[in-house]
Amino acid sequence: MKKHKNSLKSISALMLSVIALTVALTAALTSGVATANAQEVTLKMHQFLPPQAAVPAKILYPWADKVEADSNGRIKIERYPAMQLGGAPPQLMDQAIDGVADIIWTLPGYTPGRFPRTEVFELPFTMTNPEATSRAFWELAEETMLHQDFKDVKVLGLWVHGPGVIHSKKPVNSIDDLNGLKLRAPTRITTSMFKDLGATPIGMPVPAMPEALSKGVIDAAVIPWEVTLPLKSNELVTNHTMFGDDALYTATFVLAMNKAKYDALPDDLKAVIDKNSGAEFSAMAGKTMLAVDVPGFNQAKERGNNIINLSPQQVAKWKEATKNTTATWIKEMDDKGFDGTGLRTKSLALIKKHSGL
Repeated sequence: MKKHKNSLKSISALMLSVIALTVALTAALTSGVATANAQEVTLKMHQFLPPQAAVPAKILYPWADKVEADSNGRIKIERYPAMQLGGAPPQLMDQAIDGVADIIWTLPGYTPGRFPRTEVFELPFTMTNPEATSRAFWELAEETMLHQDFKDVKVLGLWVHGPGVIHSKKPVNSIDDLNGLKLRAPTRITTSMFKDLGATPIGMPVPAMPEALSKGVIDAAVIPWEVTLPLKSNELVTNHTMFGDDALYTATFVLAMNKAKYDALPDDLKAVIDKNSGAEFSAMAGKTMLAVDVPGFNQAKERGNNIINLSPQQVAKWKEATKNTTATWIKEMDDKGFDGTGLRTKSLALIKKHSGL
């Protein structure tokens, strides 16, 4: 009897040990699954500006933070500013396509002719304000660009910056002041426009601009106010020509993701990316671009730089002088089968609609 009781005790102890071991293994496995789920996907975001610049600080990084939070930590976005993954800004789109980076932010205009339809928003005196124009950009892109120009990537956002400003060593008060001026232009359209206006445009990515100004490679640059702070251009030039309530030009931006990386996501994580992308994100980015122009403008003003704000009568002369740039672009697009006439008409109508005009 005593032996029987001891056997029962041994069996009970063994069962308790097995139960304890099972609980421990289950906890360990659950912990492992939780750890795995806590960071299921790591995405590398690559772009060309320093982290303190307005676009990363106010748009890209808040977007990444929101995606991480909405995914409950299952998406981790590593941020690589200032081309830390290598290459040059014009290579960013190919890096997204090839998987060197999972998400990139760049200017379509850095690769002239590759994204022809985006240029319709860069034409002279087209933009009203960045928020409305960014909404128009996304809407037209859904119809004509996402499955054509951008077919090799998953587009997350499309927007434009605030009004372009001429920042120069010598004052630019009139079109005549552009004659022979060596000027950095950001895109194919702006290069064409300034050539039509008599300047000597030189194309280069924006990070190369400060050194070019300091070495006399260029005498002026056209950029929005927001980028003057990280580039310290308000210290390199002292004249800034603005166009009143009009925008001489703007440039287009794209936030894009490697298509295979997006397609490989589980549906709930795709939904997180989609929720934070598209028309509303694009509009928010455009609105933010206008807001972040203010510190650059204020700095130039505080430094006592010469801020030239052209009158409506003066601006009218620039509008007339840049009509050829727009007409040439429309003909080029029509000749290539891209319906430049239709794109121009649609873009203006969408901008007008979203501007409440």
